[in-house]
Amino acid sequence: MAEPLHPEHLRGVRLVVFDFDGVFTDNRVIVSEDGRESVICSRADGLGLAAIRRFGVDSLILSTEVNPVVSARARKLGVECQQGLGDGKGAALARLLEERQLDVRHVAYVGNDINDLDCLRQVGVGICVADAFEAVRKVARFETVRPGGRGAVREVCDLIVEARESAAG
Repeated sequence: MAEPLHPEHLRGVRLVVFDFDGVFTDNRVIVSEDGRESVICSRADGLGLAAIRRFGVDSLILSTEVNPVVSARARKLGVECQQGLGDGKGAALARLLEERQLDVRHVAYVGNDINDLDCLRQVGVGICVADAFEAVRKVARFETVRPGGRGAVREVCDLIVEARESAAG
């Protein structure tokens, strides 16, 4: 079972990879009569992501399906986004780690659902949000206090900043 996340767990992280639905959102979607989707995200996430960038920590969103809502939010946040992952998030993350020659110990992944399991197993710091599904909570090493869409992204970012600031002395 996942344990609480603390700054020391994130000290060496250089890349944080996020799922979108259920992490940036509360996993709900509003669908209009013409099929357009809308979601609600926390504005606080943007400040957190900007803060970790100042410490040289990159961020990325992996999303299985292509969704203009995800693209728009990623663009606004200045976060790289990979969508339409036909072979799954796990394969996409493995390629990314190889292409960027990243040591898995320096990579965190934040997810909430079963399609995040492969990614959580691949990285050094596997994190689930507080309201993640039980199967995910069993695999993730750490868990946020805040649920998806209600400050979980900001919580992870703030803990990274805290870890970096304490390491700097």
